Amino acid sequence: MDLVIRNARVMDGTGRPSYRADVALAGGRIAEIHREGEGPRPWAPRTLDATGLALAPGFIDMHAHSDLALLRDPAHTAKAAQGVTLEVIGQDGLSYAPVDDRTLAEVRAQITGWNGDGADIDFTWRSVGGYLDRLDHGFAGEGIAVNAAYLVPQGTVRMLAVGWEDRPATAAELDRMKRLVAEGLAQGAVGLSSGLTYTPGMYADDAELTELCRVVAEYGGYYCPHHRSYGAGALRAYAEMIELSRTAGCALHLAHAVMNFGVNEGRAPELLALLDAALADGADISLDTYPYTPGSTTLAALLPGWAGEGGPEAILARLRDDATAARIRHALEVTGSDGCHGVTVDWESVEISGVSNSALARYVGRSIAHSARERGEEPWTTARRLLLEDDLGPTILQHVGHEENVRTIMRHAVHTGGSDGILHGAKPHPRAYGTFPHYLGHYVRELGVLSLEECVAHLTSRPAARLRLPDRGLIREGHHADVVLFDPETVAAGATFEAPRTLPTGIPYVLIAGRFVMEDGRRTDVLAGRTVRRTPAT
Repeated sequence: MDLVIRNARVMDGTGRPSYRADVALAGGRIAEIHREGEGPRPWAPRTLDATGLALAPGFIDMHAHSDLALLRDPAHTAKAAQGVTLEVIGQDGLSYAPVDDRTLAEVRAQITGWNGDGADIDFTWRSVGGYLDRLDHGFAGEGIAVNAAYLVPQGTVRMLAVGWEDRPATAAELDRMKRLVAEGLAQGAVGLSSGLTYTPGMYADDAELTELCRVVAEYGGYYCPHHRSYGAGALRAYAEMIELSRTAGCALHLAHAVMNFGVNEGRAPELLALLDAALADGADISLDTYPYTPGSTTLAALLPGWAGEGGPEAILARLRDDATAARIRHALEVTGSDGCHGVTVDWESVEISGVSNSALARYVGRSIAHSARERGEEPWTTARRLLLEDDLGPTILQHVGHEENVRTIMRHAVHTGGSDGILHGAKPHPRAYGTFPHYLGHYVRELGVLSLEECVAHLTSRPAARLRLPDRGLIREGHHADVVLFDPETVAAGATFEAPRTLPTGIPYVLIAGRFVMEDGRRTDVLAGRTVRRTPAT
């Protein structure tokens, strides 16, 4: 034995009642679980007294945007300090593999607001396998802070095969996309993601997506769509994804499954009824949410889909042209842009959370409407200026959620936790630093929305089951020794909207592969993270 954790209150990830035990680790695995009162206790050269602490499997972040952060920041304390031991990246149909030189430049420009422009990253890879290899080698060949799984991004795949045109793919283009998806899955990706309010992924019709999902099903992966609407057409968009996955025979994981904007206040039960009907009919569905009401994305994402045709440079050209910019404004403020989920934009609810151009820093932390009043101009004028002067770089918080919807959805039997955390920007959404302790502290201890054991199951075994990882997500002998120890009485998110990079409290120890990533509440220099790859189905 390498380490024995004594006197822990074990939350084993099943949702069943906790129990007292010593847990012994050896060779990066859980070697023995010795329940209180059973025979001789295990021994190791090192012991840790966990009296007063809960021991749980490491938390799995089912929706992360750490695609470059894992290569930029060896500590990655934003996630390690929360007890996250595995992140699923490649989300929302946009990431950095597979690419060629053209599409790499385009995707870097498009999602600068999520990850920065990547000027500090050596993009040595072009394939999914090459990106995963780069993560495994990490810093000086040692690895990365936490484990990572990857979804093939459908929008990036469409960039490669079709470009930025708003039209159906040809037969040859569809064949190429299917090959690219198959190659990514064969190289270790766990599924396929889409961003169906983001260009160019939103230009794909259901027939195209269904064909890609058939490939995913062949490899035993899952489809993770950011749906076509979280606003005016939300229920229709959810139903569309359920039907698509049923037709393709593909498992479905609904990304950040929220019901936002005024049109959806109090309507979470309708979403859950839709899910329950599909589950009763045999569908394989899960979902993730973050435990906050505001959303977060890029300011450019609110623009209508037609404005994105041709890519980032074409968007900027349209914004520079007064007549075209007026059409964009009309779509946002009068008809309801598809990028803004079919509702008209409320500039009071759109808060700038980050910019790439430091000369624009004064806008951070203020709504578009507030800055416009200060400048004595229309909100659209302010928004347009920011998009142009920051090369589409601004990130935003969008204050459009409803607390009762958040609580209702997190109670569902197929719910898992996902931060959707954007780490870039001066004032990011606190979910990036606080999602998992906020579940445990606020929604469990303070509000009692979930029991502690049930909440742990939502954050551990349920996502591991979706990822089809047979030896993760539970405290079981033989499983990977990815564990977190937290104090149920004090665990809490330190991150707030005012101070979003504050670390949590009450999570003193986090281990990956049996090695301390967090010890006595401080980040160690251990880089135990590796990619978690799917073995292709045969």
